Amino acid sequence: MYTIIATAAMGLEALVAKEVKDLGYTPRTENGKVYFEGDASAIARSNMWLRTADRIKVVVAEFYAKTFDELFEKTKNTAWEKYLPKDASFPVQGKSVKSTLFSVSDCQAIVKKAIAERLKQAYNLHTWLPETGAHFPLEVAILKDKVTLTIDASGAGLHKRGYRTAQGEAPLKETLAAALIQLTNWHPDKPFVDPFSGSGTIPIEAALIGQNIAPGFNREFVSEQWPWIGASIWEDVRTEAEDKANYDQPLDIEGLDIDPNMAEIAKNNAFEAGLGDLVKFRTGNAVSFSTEKEYGVIVGNPPYGERLSDRPAVERLYAEMGQNFKKLDTWSIYMLTSYEEFEEAYGRPATKKRKLFNGFIRCDYYQYWGKRPPRKSE
Repeated sequence: MYTIIATAAMGLEALVAKEVKDLGYTPRTENGKVYFEGDASAIARSNMWLRTADRIKVVVAEFYAKTFDELFEKTKNTAWEKYLPKDASFPVQGKSVKSTLFSVSDCQAIVKKAIAERLKQAYNLHTWLPETGAHFPLEVAILKDKVTLTIDASGAGLHKRGYRTAQGEAPLKETLAAALIQLTNWHPDKPFVDPFSGSGTIPIEAALIGQNIAPGFNREFVSEQWPWIGASIWEDVRTEAEDKANYDQPLDIEGLDIDPNMAEIAKNNAFEAGLGDLVKFRTGNAVSFSTEKEYGVIVGNPPYGERLSDRPAVERLYAEMGQNFKKLDTWSIYMLTSYEEFEEAYGRPATKKRKLFNGFIRCDYYQYWGKRPPRKSE
């Protein structure tokens, strides 16, 4: 059994914890992290299935250290040979917050040296370690003198699904897009529209969720090369993902963008994800969007007006959008923006709002709930 961390953007810890629980593991949440215990299969499955986590890390050791000698000895006394083969490539990254040992570069060098000494003893080597084998990205993270040594099991961040062939100027991370959808009342049998679709991330993530397609199905992970996980486990996890996908689920998902070039980029990204026939993209905008459909969901990441010069145009956009969406009284509308006067510009207060971060930009997710559909009679 291993202690595993699923890292999360601020504000998304509860969503990541729910996903971990849905996989069958017991989550424990801290700021920016969700801890859980699991076997080697859990490392592979969490990489494959977690839609809103940033990456998966395996905890090798946790201890307190206030001196470099302590850091060296406690690192060296850890059984690294259980994780790292003798030819392992193991670069060390680091960070230190509110700790006695504040020099990150020194901490990295000491951890690297201590692990090398341990491996040379364990494998009876008298020369330099070759580091020509599988890749094991290590991190030494020190918070208030508590040292956590982890191995990154994802490699590229989990937001890199493998379908984005091109993008716009300020692309939304796939993990945040998935979170925005999971925070709505959308179900695959409802219409779904993104009126600011850009490179198509939100509609594509909605389609993946709608058909229960594992977000990691179209990419590789650094831990696929680790001998103690093994190819057979990864094969089982990919088979499970294929078996659980519901490719027959019909979907009504549409993305609009005012720039015809972005609409084409979004179409190409959808085809790369294997969803080209399921998600529709076209040139259009929020202020003129209309539909005869009912009880749908709109999710948007509109311009924020971060620059002062952009504010008048953004306020006008929000006001016109608010007027237009009044007609869609059965639709639920969700908008992410950092613009603090959004509700005033939009023309009405949100039913609910939630603080989130788009990268380092603090945002609010404004939620306007539509009328409930009538109960289906027997």
